[in-house]
Amino acid sequence: MKTFFKLLILFASLLSLESCSMGDPVTKIVQGQIKDEVLKRAENNLTEKPITVTDHQCERSAGGIHDFYSEGDYWWPDSLNPEGPYVRRDGQTNPDNFVAHRHAMIRFSTLVGNLTSAYLLTKDRKYIDAAMVHIRAWFIDEETRMSPNLLYAQAIKGITTGRGIGIIDTIHLIEVVQSLLKMEELELLSEEDEEGTKRWITEYLTWLTTHDYGIAEMNAQNNHGTCWVMQAAIFAKYTGNEEVLDLCTDRYKTILLPDQMGTDGSFPRELSRTKPYGYSLFNLDAMATVCRILSTEEDNLWTYTTPDGKNMQKAFDFLLPFVIDKSAWEYKPDVMYWDEWPVAQPFLFFGAIGLKNETYLEVWKTLDHFPENEEVIRNLPIRNPIIWL
Repeated sequence: MKTFFKLLILFASLLSLESCSMGDPVTKIVQGQIKDEVLKRAENNLTEKPITVTDHQCERSAGGIHDFYSEGDYWWPDSLNPEGPYVRRDGQTNPDNFVAHRHAMIRFSTLVGNLTSAYLLTKDRKYIDAAMVHIRAWFIDEETRMSPNLLYAQAIKGITTGRGIGIIDTIHLIEVVQSLLKMEELELLSEEDEEGTKRWITEYLTWLTTHDYGIAEMNAQNNHGTCWVMQAAIFAKYTGNEEVLDLCTDRYKTILLPDQMGTDGSFPRELSRTKPYGYSLFNLDAMATVCRILSTEEDNLWTYTTPDGKNMQKAFDFLLPFVIDKSAWEYKPDVMYWDEWPVAQPFLFFGAIGLKNETYLEVWKTLDHFPENEEVIRNLPIRNPIIWL
């Protein structure tokens, strides 16, 4: 069965290389698939009020009112010592953790992505005006803005007030910044808004690249390291930080691809976890996003291949059969949220463009584009394909 899937993918790849281009065909298909729902959601978003970190506080946070706070997902009270430090249960999310700031950031990302997408579809300025209300609240307004650091993310009761791995929580700022890039490109940002947003992103990027937490996350050997590059890359692109852009490109070529990918295209560290399917999807989504952000005509990361033959095509060839038919999965099922995956994974539409393969887009079309499950949404930072086209 595995050989059959590989032959099917190879055949589809050969057929579609000439038929799928970097331009309008993918854009038309993506827009046609989700346009009506995007516009419906954006219309509802027009009257939404901003909710930032200042709207929710947790007594367990060591930070202040402007500081983002979250708690380690897989940490639980110790049944043998209920008042003592929490203990870890990998892959099992504690439903009693504080998640209000994370939900607020996901909401922020969703609103801005929806509204920017609606503008790109209609050219109606009202959508950009509405998006900027939320962007100013998070990045510029002194009373409501978030501090540009993650000192108190993924804290663990009785153990630590914050951790470097908490940086993964801000993957949901990626589509906010991609929206800002679109607005800047189309000259929709006022000078004041451009200056204010770039100041916040610059400060956060500086923290990511200099603080011990940021450096530890950069050096993480699994999806956390991928997500650091994904975030740093988009932030550097918006702020024009060529040094960090070069660093991210180099890390993709010399660290992410050679160290995380197996020779068969799998991600062994993700497969060793208690949610191997979900983590494999997540890491490929992140790597595909990195390729989308950083690839240039002179340096195409989609086709970059390590000396031992690792590249994005191999990753797609490994995982796509299990997206088409999850029952063919040869590893343990995930301990939680097994039934909720896959959805319309961003690696599929990014790959359709980057690898010029229409098959990936055809698979993407068959999947859920607007998932409702909170855990799925948390692990799906790219939910607005229109702003990437």
